[in-house]
Amino acid sequence: MVLTSVPFAEDVFTWPSDNPQLIGCRCPECKAVFFPMQPSCGVCGSLEVEQLLLPTTGTIWAWTTQEFLPKAPYAGGETPETFKGFGVGVIDLEGVVRIESRLTESDPDKLKFGGKVELVIVPFRTEGDKEIVSFAFKPV
Repeated sequence: MVLTSVPFAEDVFTWPSDNPQLIGCRCPECKAVFFPMQPSCGVCGSLEVEQLLLPTTGTIWAWTTQEFLPKAPYAGGETPETFKGFGVGVIDLEGVVRIESRLTESDPDKLKFGGKVELVIVPFRTEGDKEIVSFAFKPV
């Protein structure tokens, strides 16, 4: 069976795409940037936010590992028997905005503050004939 890849949510990243990007927004009044996109500015309250495609590379600003099975809506289909811990980081996207993201790496020896990372699209779970995909950052 061939699975069709679909994003876990609309308007979070460009998909399908050979060069996916996260979709954020910028306030034209105060220039604040947010991810994910939202209907109004969280700083000045303006309702005139504009879509902004975010950089695909950045640096690890902070990180940790999650060693417990996530609950809905973050569950990826793992069971207690198949679950493996994963890295989570705050990524500075080239000084544009800092976001929280899953990392493709969880080995503390391979993660470092200030380490370079790049956006990747990864399988999250399957639902029938659909492969639900999400985003993560991979050390480079």
